[in-house]
Amino acid sequence: MTSTASKRQPSRWPALLDAAAIFFAERGYHATAMRDIARVANVTPGAVYFHVATKHALLVAVYQEGVDRIIRHFDEAIAEEHDPVKRFRCAIQAHLESILDESAYARVIVRVLPEDVPEATEELKRQRERYEERFRALIDGLHLPQGRNPKLMRLLLIGALNWTPVWYRGSIGGLDPVVDEMVASFGIQPTRRTSKK
Repeated sequence: MTSTASKRQPSRWPALLDAAAIFFAERGYHATAMRDIARVANVTPGAVYFHVATKHALLVAVYQEGVDRIIRHFDEAIAEEHDPVKRFRCAIQAHLESILDESAYARVIVRVLPEDVPEATEELKRQRERYEERFRALIDGLHLPQGRNPKLMRLLLIGALNWTPVWYRGSIGGLDPVVDEMVASFGIQPTRRTSKK
């Protein structure tokens, strides 16, 4: 098979994306070389540039895939809940499950901040905004205690959620106590999520 034919195989894209996610998650953006991604994805370096023009474009693609995965899990988690507090709790749980599942995609979103890559900052922010908009809508639907700042609370919540992989080891009784504390931090009486098994 010629290198040109190899480059044009659409099936190479998922492997390339997976390899990039692993490298960006483990090494960070700046320490990752395109040739290393190509090697792990079993393509030529030129094949990488058939799919994306630059390394930061590849990072954006990884970010988009990661955000898409979290959004799918988020949307599924709240789909059958109608009570605003239960929806909020389900959303927190879904976010935690997404970033604690060892997915390289989720770790890239947590590790690589938009400001770390100036040439992609605006696009990475847009990707994050697609997801954060969901939390904004949920928080707007809550009856928060008077004087609370919804925007600041949202930013603090997402920051706390994204920091969880640093300290969470599962030895504190699972995710329920964590979710309860995060819900309570909003001044809301925690409501246990009902299992949908």
